[in-house]
Amino acid sequence: MELDDLLEAMNAGQTITGDSPLHEVMHRTSQEALRITGELNGGYQEPARVRQLLAQLTGKPVAESVTVFPPLYSDFGKNITLGERIFINSGCKFQDQGGVVIGDDCLIGHNTVIATLNHDLAPSRRADMHPAPVVIGRNVWLGSNVTVLPGVTIGDNAVVAAASVVTKDVPENTVVVGSPARVVRSVTD
Repeated sequence: MELDDLLEAMNAGQTITGDSPLHEVMHRTSQEALRITGELNGGYQEPARVRQLLAQLTGKPVAESVTVFPPLYSDFGKNITLGERIFINSGCKFQDQGGVVIGDDCLIGHNTVIATLNHDLAPSRRADMHPAPVVIGRNVWLGSNVTVLPGVTIGDNAVVAAASVVTKDVPENTVVVGSPARVVRSVTD
């Protein structure tokens, strides 16, 4: 089994069973992500070098308009897709095995956590992982200390208030607040 096999399975929403060949590929890939993020976070990096390391982490080109203030943590890396003109503030943690897509013009606040995996509830299957993508639309603003749970889509122009826990989809052009996050108003120009 190779990385492409794992990505295909996770992007199809297949359960990755503990101690399976796909689980082993996930752990190998995680070691590479830990090495890259260790370099990224180990000291000051020029913005161009940050983007180079992000490209290594994701396995995809990263636009010159993307800005990241380290530290940034990712325990996989290869299932992150970044649009253009994105700002990711320091301390963010992406568990991206299930897929993280961040659209153009997004602002991601300090210490945001994006999770895309759940473990099985059955104790005998606890090592099994259930991937579900997080999709963040265009021009979204996630405040500091936001947590986004697996399978959530956040619509274009939405704002997620600081410290909110997003457990379900967020409609476009809305502000959500709280734990669990709930719509409190609309956003207009």
